[in-house]
Amino acid sequence: MNELTHLRQAAFAPAHTADIADALVNSSGLRIEVDRRRGRGAGLNPSGRFEEERRENFDDGWQTLEELAPFSTEVQVEKPRTAITRNESPDISFDRSINPYRGCEHGCIYCFARPTHSFMGLSPGLDFEAKLFAKPDVPKLLQRELSRPDYKVRAIAIGTNTDPYQPIEREWRIMRQILEVLQKANHPVAIVTKSALITRDIDILADMASKGLAKVGISVTTLDRKLARTMEPRASTPTKRLEAIKALTEAGIPTAVMAAPVIPALNDHEIERILEAGHAAGAREASYVLLRLPLEVSPIFRDWLLRNYPDRYRHVMSLVRSMRGGKDYDADFTKRMKGSGPYAWQIGRRFEMATKRLGMGRRGLPLRDDLFVRPDGGGIQLSLL
Repeated sequence: MNELTHLRQAAFAPAHTADIADALVNSSGLRIEVDRRRGRGAGLNPSGRFEEERRENFDDGWQTLEELAPFSTEVQVEKPRTAITRNESPDISFDRSINPYRGCEHGCIYCFARPTHSFMGLSPGLDFEAKLFAKPDVPKLLQRELSRPDYKVRAIAIGTNTDPYQPIEREWRIMRQILEVLQKANHPVAIVTKSALITRDIDILADMASKGLAKVGISVTTLDRKLARTMEPRASTPTKRLEAIKALTEAGIPTAVMAAPVIPALNDHEIERILEAGHAAGAREASYVLLRLPLEVSPIFRDWLLRNYPDRYRHVMSLVRSMRGGKDYDADFTKRMKGSGPYAWQIGRRFEMATKRLGMGRRGLPLRDDLFVRPDGGGIQLSLL
């Protein structure tokens, strides 16, 4: 029995096959063999939405598919012109961010940043996890941008798109260099990660936090090691993330636990347990975000769900759509983070009750912006106008 036949039978729903058939049709010819994608999140590698041609693997009868090498991590150097990315989204608390890397080896199946790989002519599927871009010039560019006479200080968010502490950071150390620039300039920073590697930089973060210049959010999606390994194959284990919260808070670094994303009928029953575990580790702030499935993320997630949890497929997607106005995703700024409808309301009330019981606040700790010391421009030619 081949994998596609198995999925059709496992989904067992003669009267409810519309969504399942749609997922299978979208992934037909694009699913990558298990041995080639071992240790990865996505099972698909569809062409990006901007591509004029669609590429597929298919068996031509010569048994050449067996000769294809497994997906291995490749890192290319990207040369950005600026370090700081500006943001004007009304539902986000920051207006600027830094992304040391493009793509993320963690391979989280739900990652809303996957569609950004299409801008590089690559797939939001396996390419997003295996074909990465490092930006080693960002620390130098950041120093130059902070030195501009018209620069106005506000907290910089890092980790809002792809994780700055993904595995390749061990070698490239770009995030470490960014923090060194920010530390020297007394510039506020807010970091989001799901990697225990952040504890490597406790020396810098503790110094900045002592001045009110740094805070961290650790994403704990689930406490179930099996689910975490399947859903976030190369991210730190839940235990390691909780240990990171403990290490950071003991060093005096304000650290929040983030139950994100909340996936109905898959990990939503863990909200209270995640918050309790985070609180026990030292977190005193918390937040949550509902699952987001924009653009190519939807078919990639649905294929993963159908392969790993076929018995829950219809239930999960039905609840997702009940919170997204009948669609897989609603990009409305007022709804995309928290959803709408009775089930979304229930999740919000559970979160509020749990945080109130534990004495945890929302992630709103203000950072200081009055200690900023403009750095040397690093050789930049400043404008006379």
